[in-house]
Amino acid sequence: MPQTFQPFALERLLSRWEHAVTYNLSESGVHPLTLKELVAYQPRLMEEMLATELGYAVTNGSPALREAIAHWYPGATVDNVLVTVGCIEANFLVLTTLLQPGDQVAIQVPNYLQTWGIAHNMGAVPTTFSLNPDQEWALDVAALEAAVTDQTRLIAVCNPNNPTGKVFTSTEMEAVIRIAEARGAWLLADEVYAGAERETDRFTPTFYGRYDRVLATGSLSKAYGLPGLRVGWVVGPAEMIEQLWARHDYLTISTTRLADILATLALSPQVRPHLLQRGRHYIRRGWSILEAWVRENAPLVSLVPPQAGAIAFPRYHLAIDSVTLVDRLIREHSVLVAAGDYFGIPHHLRISYGLEPEVLQEGLRRISTLLHQIAQEEE
Repeated sequence: MPQTFQPFALERLLSRWEHAVTYNLSESGVHPLTLKELVAYQPRLMEEMLATELGYAVTNGSPALREAIAHWYPGATVDNVLVTVGCIEANFLVLTTLLQPGDQVAIQVPNYLQTWGIAHNMGAVPTTFSLNPDQEWALDVAALEAAVTDQTRLIAVCNPNNPTGKVFTSTEMEAVIRIAEARGAWLLADEVYAGAERETDRFTPTFYGRYDRVLATGSLSKAYGLPGLRVGWVVGPAEMIEQLWARHDYLTISTTRLADILATLALSPQVRPHLLQRGRHYIRRGWSILEAWVRENAPLVSLVPPQAGAIAFPRYHLAIDSVTLVDRLIREHSVLVAAGDYFGIPHHLRISYGLEPEVLQEGLRRISTLLHQIAQEEE
């Protein structure tokens, strides 16, 4: 095991500052719903909730919720689903169940580096494979093949990608499956941004069902605008789901009863399309604002347009490192964005655009002010 614990740098930043700044552009999901807005889809549900005893929920998720989740994964049943406290617990359970010290794990970069940190802290050996920014963040298949060996226990991808918004093509998905299958490696597919597509209403295809060692994770936090419910899930082979459930007992035991009820409503065929359409409205409206900002600030800023997610990953063309830049934005302008270094890519910022327009516009204006100031300082 490693001698030192590696903190999760991104979440340390967000935990410390997201409720302290005036303009938070670090969120990675669409602007959240209120409880009133969600319950309006089934008004009688509020009375049911008020009468609900605040005891423990079914620890692996109620049958109704697991059925609602399974419905959206081809061929899945309730036995293929474990409900977790957010996607972050789902990913944690997969990594800590599958990995042992010395195991190799191949991790896509850029990425939400929870996977890298957990692997490192467990004494596993993380290797990386890249998306190519010069080819619109296309998967570098040769890099993936080089990163995966006979000793690779797990391959970890995020699709749609955090932070770039890249969505794998069908050819890229086939390459990932082919390489995983050839080595007998498990595939962790973090699909938490599926449903937040910018250019289409077509839901991003899942990796689940394409190979018998796929574990797909998701949650209500990003596309659905319900991060406060803290409901996530993992979908996979029934025998592996049982193993994950056993470790879930050690960690969070269950989500809450009220969250289970509300999540079941959100994922119902009657409500889910409305929530996804709401999310895409925020994304498309915010994109028009962000796209204009990028044009106005070129060539200081450049961007590969995201295909999905309420996040973009622009590059800034300055010498200052992203961690220092983010710190100055916080302290000088009360704006929070996420540093590209925390995703494995320097000289980038992850910026949320699934926000209320006035928040997004003023936050971007303040970022522009500092970028142009630093450009003068660096002359």
